[in-house]
Amino acid sequence: MYTKEQLSKYAYFDETLGRRDVSNVLDPLTGLVSRQYILGFAQSLIQAGTPFTFGMLDLDNFKFINDAYGHHAGDRVLIDVAENLTEYLKGYGVAGRFGGDELLWINLRDREYADKKAFLADFYNSQRVVRKNVPMEGCSPFITGTVGCATFPDDAQDYDSLFAMIDKTLYRGKSKGRNCYIIYVKEKHANIDIQQIARRGVYTTMCNVVRMFEMVPGLKNKLLSVTPVLIDELRLTDLYYVGRDRVMRAVRAQGVEEPVGDIDNLMNDELFTTNNLERVNARCPVFYGALKRREVESLMVVRVGMDNAVPDGYLVCAEPHSLRIWQEDECAVMFFLAKLIAMRSRIDGEALGETI
Repeated sequence: MYTKEQLSKYAYFDETLGRRDVSNVLDPLTGLVSRQYILGFAQSLIQAGTPFTFGMLDLDNFKFINDAYGHHAGDRVLIDVAENLTEYLKGYGVAGRFGGDELLWINLRDREYADKKAFLADFYNSQRVVRKNVPMEGCSPFITGTVGCATFPDDAQDYDSLFAMIDKTLYRGKSKGRNCYIIYVKEKHANIDIQQIARRGVYTTMCNVVRMFEMVPGLKNKLLSVTPVLIDELRLTDLYYVGRDRVMRAVRAQGVEEPVGDIDNLMNDELFTTNNLERVNARCPVFYGALKRREVESLMVVRVGMDNAVPDGYLVCAEPHSLRIWQEDECAVMFFLAKLIAMRSRIDGEALGETI
């Protein structure tokens, strides 16, 4: 992808390419600068005292793409994103592959906070790099990513400190739900403990859900009790439920009642996720209408029941203005809660319905 002429305008690459062929400097799959040389470039800029912003892009849910569509599709996604990232940085930066689905970029133009924010806002909102579908034969996966970045010398004066700041901001972005960018700000991010963030995994979330669920009697109170945990841990706007009357209600927001009588047609399995509501419209136009009225863009529906008979109801995560890809741990938490509700409903003889 990169040519000798494109890279040689930078002193580090000009000297490097005087000793070896450009093919030895590039990642063979993506055509980006390989890990050794993109890191070497960053270190050379620091040694020369040249200011720059250093960032990492981690593609979200990449394992799912490989598992669902095959590694050939995963490779195609990496190549597509790499091509678009290279074009996006053209004239003032260089991109490299750190490894797997992690890409690095160096921006020599934007170092003030407002400029970095504008650079990354367009990076996401223009659909030039991420938040877009990658069409290929047989599938068209929707691609999002998480970015963390920091600037030399404003944020750090040496390579190790700078890279540690990128790590912190990237982990912060993942903990907020991915599909976002985090720009390092000392007041916000200096004291982030990556190990502490990592410990806030699915097991901890499930333990918190069980603890809150069992503290109060009645399904209505139980749902009210666990919803703040889900809003905090899964970054939900609200939690919705559908009872046996097939009306969708919000747990927290008052007065939200949407008839969704055709929702059963959506569920071929116990869990359904999408950020393409036309998939819902094809099967459930009534449910689709309710979601559109609430400006929903990303949807997760989990069946509440203990067997494959007619379900007791559904839990619904319906996020407005958010093209998020639901992660495996988020789906696991909601599936776990649905089973808790089903089990408690059988024991107490209480069902999801108008009283909740």
